[in-house]
Amino acid sequence: MANAASGMAVHDECKLKFLELKAKRTYRYIVFKIEEKQKQVVVEKLGEPANGYDDFTASLPADECRYAVYDFDFVTEENCQKSRIFFIAWSPDTSRVRSKMIYASSKDRFKRELDGIQVELQATDPTEMGLDVFKSRVN
Repeated sequence: MANAASGMAVHDECKLKFLELKAKRTYRYIVFKIEEKQKQVVVEKLGEPANGYDDFTASLPADECRYAVYDFDFVTEENCQKSRIFFIAWSPDTSRVRSKMIYASSKDRFKRELDGIQVELQATDPTEMGLDVFKSRVN
């Protein structure tokens, strides 16, 4: 397990599942949570390749912070099929202040463990990570 600067460790499964998403496209998305008692980031949910954006947003709790990675497919103006790996720091306004602080202080270190992230989003409500936001950030 890697040790994060904030004292949060990163469970090996986090890196393993991310590599599977990146290299083999085994998953559409991964939702990570911080287990405060164990002081580590763990995989909470894996989205199958057939899952879409709505499945992804439904998997994020309305009042708790999470990290997530989403493999976003899109077609360029030249009609080329491409994808970008998004890292989302989900920190809803309704979540606990302590939780927001822990997630914010652990984010950069955790993100460094996931080699291959192409776009980062910080979202406090669903509109900040809508499909239109994803589309505007891929270019």
